[in-house]
Amino acid sequence: MVIRSTRRRIVALFLVLLSFGALAADSGAKPPQWHELTLAQRQILAPVATKWNGMTDRQRFKLLDMTRQYPLMTPEQRQKVQSQLKDWHELTPEKREQARQRYQQFKQLPPEKRQEVKQKWQEKKIQSETPTPPPESSSETVASVPPATEAGIAPTPSK
Repeated sequence: MVIRSTRRRIVALFLVLLSFGALAADSGAKPPQWHELTLAQRQILAPVATKWNGMTDRQRFKLLDMTRQYPLMTPEQRQKVQSQLKDWHELTPEKREQARQRYQQFKQLPPEKRQEVKQKWQEKKIQSETPTPPPESSSETVASVPPATEAGIAPTPSK
């Protein structure tokens, strides 16, 4: 259950990051190093601080673009982005590559099939967020068991 939730979060983050597009990745400009970021950018990108300087230029430009969108997000969206950044960058390179490949496969689907997949994903997301009812009270189970003497079991002597 936790793995599915994490996978969904990672895929969602990846989709968000891809939707922002690379601003200057193709222009030959270099993204700033971590120490060159503004205080606000460093706070937003804190989950990836240790990996920032090792990321590709394209990855850094995408994340910088996201920081521009960040002030327009609701608190819930901001929290979700923070969580997804952390989850994504905790993945091994192999797991990230698998997520990228799944996303590319998703993009290849016809629009109606993509919509169907999105619908199913939303339904599963809602199901995973819906709390499960607590198990029935154990007092009913205990009450339905007859006392030891009624069940033909001799009580154990107390010491």
